[in-house]
Amino acid sequence: MHIVIRILGTAAVTALLTYPLWSPEWGTGLLGEIVLVPFPGNLLIIVGFLGLVAWYCASLQQTLRRAGAARPASVWWMFAIPANFVEDFYIVDRVSDALRPSTSSVTLLSWTALGYGWCGFQILSLFPGPVGVVSGGVAIVLWLTHWVFTLILNRRLR
Repeated sequence: MHIVIRILGTAAVTALLTYPLWSPEWGTGLLGEIVLVPFPGNLLIIVGFLGLVAWYCASLQQTLRRAGAARPASVWWMFAIPANFVEDFYIVDRVSDALRPSTSSVTLLSWTALGYGWCGFQILSLFPGPVGVVSGGVAIVLWLTHWVFTLILNRRLR
């Protein structure tokens, strides 16, 4: 069943990423927002964001290592665009499972809810118009909060 969710979810994400091509009246989408900032600023934004994602992945990989989980490198699927939008939910789930034996249920529930929250709002951010823009802002705030929480958990797991 997971493979079906991954395939259908990735197909839906691909449709959302490409809507400017097949429905330009909806807007310019994510790429249109990036080109609002002239070169080289837009390139710096992209490289900077990908650098932050890499740093976040390293934090999650450290969490999995400290929790003694198998396959800590699996967090790097966050770079497999467009499949990463769906895979991020599975990454949060895997890390949550690894944390379960060493983390209180309230802490684990909070960490997992924040993780699923940024994953969901990340997908909503692909929608056209104000829904996408607001969802993108919420996704970033939840993602950064989740990251800070991850760093706190990593300190506790030492």
